[in-house]
Amino acid sequence: MPRKIIIDTDPGVDDSMAIFFALNSPELEVIGLTTIYGNVHTSLATTNALRLLEIAARTDIPVAQGANDPLAIPYGGPVPFVHGADGQGDANLPPPSTCAVDQSAAVFIIEQIMRQPGEVTLVPIGPLTNIALALRLEPRIAQRVREVVLMGGNALGPGNATPAAEANIHNDPEAADVVFGAPWQVTMVGLDVTHTVHMTSADLEAYARSSKATARHIVHILPKYRQYFEDTYGCDGIFVHDSSAIAYAIDPTLFTVQRWPVRVETSGLFSRGKTWPLVTQTDHRLPEWEGRPLVNVPTRVDGRRVVDLILSRI
Repeated sequence: MPRKIIIDTDPGVDDSMAIFFALNSPELEVIGLTTIYGNVHTSLATTNALRLLEIAARTDIPVAQGANDPLAIPYGGPVPFVHGADGQGDANLPPPSTCAVDQSAAVFIIEQIMRQPGEVTLVPIGPLTNIALALRLEPRIAQRVREVVLMGGNALGPGNATPAAEANIHNDPEAADVVFGAPWQVTMVGLDVTHTVHMTSADLEAYARSSKATARHIVHILPKYRQYFEDTYGCDGIFVHDSSAIAYAIDPTLFTVQRWPVRVETSGLFSRGKTWPLVTQTDHRLPEWEGRPLVNVPTRVDGRRVVDLILSRI
């Protein structure tokens, strides 16, 4: 049976690639998209999610709009220099013909998990505000969810939003600390592995060779995003962030995983949003990590196999 997933997303070029990857994978059944600020404002994330489902001819999948701001501070604003002002590489797509459902993302998440205990995996690939709000409203989802597989964080390496923090966690550190501390299984697919999953220009040509509408859309929105990576990191092509979380949901054997409790820095002047795993071997934990659940933290990945898996689904 396919694994049922809800993708919590802020589309976003890499989110678009991940959503299409999931929709084209028979191992997964996407039962909903929930939207969040991050790459764009939440309202535009919702518009983009609806557009993507129309392009994929999957308007049967519901979209629920989420929070507009983090738990503790105002939203810091979108990143048009990465994803374009519209989040879709400045493609300026026509508006969608469908609408979001009449319930919040947090309520939608709760309803789906409680209705199908043990069956639903949450795949957040944006800030974790909606997930934390769902936990606040209904803590029992922690016992009813199958797993949480998120894209975000950086255990052992530097950040990308600041020298310390990865962008999704940096957008709402308070929510992230709630999610990592809840009594459910979390897998943190972070920069430790996503910066080693490299889709080259030769790999990206596979999208141009496809006649599918989803692939044509990626070709249309990718240039600005690709230019950002080439200018910022000096790489040929892009690093694969959000799709790596989808790849883990499909085949965890692609990754080498460590299990550590994780805290998120919420007050540091220079390190706000940093995910801190307790990696030291000791007979007793530091009090700040005491009682925290173990998080699956991928530290290595077969990047070539991940890219090949993604390309096989175009």
